[in-house]
Amino acid sequence: MKSKLFAAILLTLAGAVYAQQPAAQTAAAEQEIRGLEKKFNDTYAANDLPDYFAFYAPDFIQFLPEGRTDLPAYRKEWTAYIASGNRIAAAEISDLRVQIGPSQDTAVASYLLHVRTRTAQGPVTDEDFQETDVFFKRAGAWKIVHLHYSPAPKKEAK
Repeated sequence: MKSKLFAAILLTLAGAVYAQQPAAQTAAAEQEIRGLEKKFNDTYAANDLPDYFAFYAPDFIQFLPEGRTDLPAYRKEWTAYIASGNRIAAAEISDLRVQIGPSQDTAVASYLLHVRTRTAQGPVTDEDFQETDVFFKRAGAWKIVHLHYSPAPKKEAK
């Protein structure tokens, strides 16, 4: 009788531990994505093109206000933009939301991004964007496979 009770308790405990593992894994993956988003946007703000492009998967696709593009086209365009003297002066994330897929190898991060840009001619722009980044974890590394970047609606003055 004692052995049956012990076995039942052991199975209950094992079930409880097993049920908590996905939640713990999801929380760990979410924190990892939050950290990657900070590094990704800090690298963008630093105009560090080699490190910035290292966040992207080779099969990356994105939607910008100008339309859809792939990694080679985006790399060429953005490299030319920075080479011509334009600079990102600041990129600040707010309202970051992260969702982790059930298999722990997919993540979606959406946020508002305030970008200050200094053009080669000198003017500075302050703009707000809505961004969504889709990450896949492949071979143990998270990479951005899709990005959607669009202007945020202007807030009306009260």
